[in-house]
Amino acid sequence: MATPDAKGLRVLLTGAAGLVGQGVALACQTSPRVTRLAALVRSAGSLQGAGEEIVLPDFLDAGQHRVALEGFDACFYCAGAPPLGTPEAKYRQVTFDTTMAVARAWAEANPHGRFLYISGAGADPGSRMMPLRIKGETEGALALLPIRTVMLRPGGVRPVASTGTRHAAVKPLYWGGSPLMRLAEAVAPSLVTSNLSVGQAMLALAAMAEPPAVVDCGEINRLAERVEGGG
Repeated sequence: MATPDAKGLRVLLTGAAGLVGQGVALACQTSPRVTRLAALVRSAGSLQGAGEEIVLPDFLDAGQHRVALEGFDACFYCAGAPPLGTPEAKYRQVTFDTTMAVARAWAEANPHGRFLYISGAGADPGSRMMPLRIKGETEGALALLPIRTVMLRPGGVRPVASTGTRHAAVKPLYWGGSPLMRLAEAVAPSLVTSNLSVGQAMLALAAMAEPPAVVDCGEINRLAERVEGGG
């Protein structure tokens, strides 16, 4: 089967309004590879001019709306809950239950498609840390689906210009820490990346004939450099 890059890439993006999703959307919007970009959203007009929207008020009901998800090559899944301040039950519903509802519907609608999931550094179902444990459990469940899945594990994520977080509790951290994050990204690319680099890496992975199952922060940056350099 031809890789998506051979015929253009049709991308369904979730979490487009989030910090990571904004960078991924920017990467897709500026890539000549992408011939269609649609955002899965809960309410119409929520992205204000960002392009095509597929409205699904409750992502947990994705299985009842498989037809709306048909016709894509890749799903870039960037939606999630902040690990700080989110109760475990809510974090599990958003991170595991909702992700799997969309992924299962996606797999049925696009049996030859690819599902690329934004996980996190240190994701491990055996972790004592709740967010990492649930992320790890989600990775394990996704890997069992009958489609190609790729887990991306960025470390710290720096928002590029014109993007940022919606969560008030962590906005000051990004405002004050942006210069340090930029420096860390340069000297320790295995620990920090940008949201734009995440999107560029996802595009590179979606075009690969045999993408790896798990991609860490360092490899995200290496893949992004290839895309920026035209390789």
